[in-house]
Amino acid sequence: MASITISTIQSSIFWEDKAANLQMFQEKLKSLPNETEIAILPEMFTTGFSMDAERLAETMDGPTVQWMRDLSRSLQMIITGSIIVKSHDRYYNRLIWMMPNGNLGYYDKRHLFAFSGEDQYYTAGNKRLIASVKGWKINVQICYDLRFPVWARQSFSTDEQSPEYDILIYVANWPERRIPAWKALLSARAIENQAYVFGVNRVGTDGHDVPYSGDSLIVDPLGEWLYHQTGTEDNFTITLERDFLDGARKKFPFLKDGDGFQLLT
Repeated sequence: MASITISTIQSSIFWEDKAANLQMFQEKLKSLPNETEIAILPEMFTTGFSMDAERLAETMDGPTVQWMRDLSRSLQMIITGSIIVKSHDRYYNRLIWMMPNGNLGYYDKRHLFAFSGEDQYYTAGNKRLIASVKGWKINVQICYDLRFPVWARQSFSTDEQSPEYDILIYVANWPERRIPAWKALLSARAIENQAYVFGVNRVGTDGHDVPYSGDSLIVDPLGEWLYHQTGTEDNFTITLERDFLDGARKKFPFLKDGDGFQLLT
């Protein structure tokens, strides 16, 4: 089976300044290795974690989605990260999965962070997005979703003898003061789902003086940390080998012993 090369971008974000953020992330994306097949940006990468949805939202035909389409095509890599989107008079914290051929998928954040009032301004999503790249199945989620393991829980097909996905990605604006939970939960999601987990967080301080330490992580299916960076901006590129994932699942066939369930939304 093919390997896959993924790059993460841990960055500060200019508060509610789309033009500055697009320029900055364009430079960072262009600096990634040519072999990168997927590039991961943080949550709300054009604005920071803002509740000013009415002023900052764009449509799916707006400039940021077009920016992603143009860059994905020119760089020949999938680009993903979340932005503020308005659709049918509702606002969403929406992750865009942009492919080099111009097609896209999207995922609307399921669990809205009521502690900061996100649920008052945004509408929750009700379906997951699992993309497929070179035979790898990739589940994408956003920040607070990490605290709810059922939403990420693998279903195991006894007929196909295969799990639902191979890689789980969280894009985030996760504050520094709650980083111990971030690191513990990312590790738990990897172990319990026997999947690679990517947590891509921001650094810096937002418009409410909330500090972010990054602490972006890549965790393998056995819970080992393959990458961890705290406190500074950093781009990181890793190539995952399919043989290791399949070997871990074969050696420790825990998923087939899990409880059957039906996910209700």
